[in-house]
Amino acid sequence: MTIDFKALANIGIQGLHPYQAGKPTEELERELGITDIVKLASNENPLGMSKAARQAIIDATSEIARYPDSNGFYLKQALADFLGVQPSQVTLGNGSNDVLELIARVFVSPEHEVVFSDHAFVVYPLVTQAIAAKAVAVPAKDWGHDLDAMAAAITDNTRMVFIANPNNPTGTFLSADSIAAFLAKVPDNVLVVLDEAYNEYLSDAERIDSVKWLAEYPNLVITRTFSKAYGLAGLRVGYAISSEQIADLMNRLRQPFNVNSLSLAAAQAALADQAFVAESVKLNQVEMETLEQYFEQHEITYIPSKGNFISFLAPQGDAQACYQFLLEQGVIVRPVGAYNMPGYLRVSIGTQHENLRFMQALDLLIEQG
Repeated sequence: MTIDFKALANIGIQGLHPYQAGKPTEELERELGITDIVKLASNENPLGMSKAARQAIIDATSEIARYPDSNGFYLKQALADFLGVQPSQVTLGNGSNDVLELIARVFVSPEHEVVFSDHAFVVYPLVTQAIAAKAVAVPAKDWGHDLDAMAAAITDNTRMVFIANPNNPTGTFLSADSIAAFLAKVPDNVLVVLDEAYNEYLSDAERIDSVKWLAEYPNLVITRTFSKAYGLAGLRVGYAISSEQIADLMNRLRQPFNVNSLSLAAAQAALADQAFVAESVKLNQVEMETLEQYFEQHEITYIPSKGNFISFLAPQGDAQACYQFLLEQGVIVRPVGAYNMPGYLRVSIGTQHENLRFMQALDLLIEQG
């Protein structure tokens, strides 16, 4: 007797397609035998991690046979001091994806609706579908969130709204005034999740003190990560800042030991090394301008970005052909067709050398016509 296990799965899982990560360098090496590879697909920090974080990992290995602190006491305390909140307002996760899913699973049921923007982070519709809730994708405005339309899309069944600022993969940015005005329109029983994974890459003038809104809007949850500017993508550390009540509920569902001991130590050291973050942001600003100038000189359409990446229209609008050609040159970028952006690819901002490799490879494609 053959059993159809798919039919036994939760209804939200049956039609779910897994998250597609950027192609690993090892996979490209296996496929094409290329060893000189530049990966610009996953918005990682091209400088790696700070020396302080690396040393913290080495020091923490002496206790690797022990379980980590399930509550993450010292990292929570460090984050609380850095952000000006209480440790009880911080929820740690195995990357910010873990925290985003936690929030949804705590508050969203199949009878609810979740509102997010078109072209927004693909995890929002994925987690909504996994819960079998109704996804409400609001058409974008100039590739970014149309907050007025999103506010209008909220109904009595809406339980959660996701906002990415800056947004991935478009890099669009919402001002503090626009978000504050949106929060004032949202009913108290609808949670607003403000995903600030790329917050560190904003200029001082642009960066929003969103944490201050928590006192006025207890339905607000802010998520951030150590995977980008802090250079700890491989260690998977993210966190949420919220009211104490919401954090308590999330911690009831959170898996024990969801952040390992090496990650806890590295994140605490990375947070303390703001000089490394500043160096990473400076490199990103300089190299972002280099790629923008390249696109403009070659009349390649691109979306101005506030993150550490740029989405651009592939030559001749054939994203798959461009992606494959770049792979054959040893350059990995990211297709974004799953974001309803046909013809576009996303390139992460790398080092000067890495970006030069990307531009040279694209030059070859353009020359071939």
